[in-house]
Amino acid sequence: MTHLVLADAPDRFALAGVSMGGMVALEIMRIASDRVTRLALIGTNARPDTPEQAERRRATNAAMLQADDLAALARPGIAYMIHPNAGEDVHAALLAVTLRVGVATCVRQNEAVLARADLRPVLAGVHVPTMIVVGADDLMTPPALSEELRDGITGAILHVIPDCGHLPPIEAPQALAALMVEWLKAP
Repeated sequence: MTHLVLADAPDRFALAGVSMGGMVALEIMRIASDRVTRLALIGTNARPDTPEQAERRRATNAAMLQADDLAALARPGIAYMIHPNAGEDVHAALLAVTLRVGVATCVRQNEAVLARADLRPVLAGVHVPTMIVVGADDLMTPPALSEELRDGITGAILHVIPDCGHLPPIEAPQALAALMVEWLKAP
């Protein structure tokens, strides 16, 4: 994924990644930081999976590969990812994405996350303006993991969005858009 992004990106670019995209962004910072002008990490994590998280991913993959009804299987996972007060429109949007992406892609994404390296050593080498955003109620990548990112990247700024779970772009698009505009305009 990293090499596909770099092949299509301009010589210099601002880089933002959400969840697994943030992991890809950190990998880009590891191999091509000279091309990145600023960095935004949203609901992401530099740590590898714990053994328990890895087992849950494998179990999820196995369940998806055997599922007759992907929508029924996906609903509890979606509910876990987002804030309890998220509207039905948020649930429906995420379910639509899951169904559109399909089982094979979901499994490949989980396998990619499982295979990732510990990205914490990359943090000290990030020397561009960096914004970190997390939902206050993110259960997948709790705010403490975003604090670790902030503390590992010199000068990084952390924003915590209230009443938001793992997916600020979908759960709190206006709040995230305002932060992104501020991030892009900052010197």
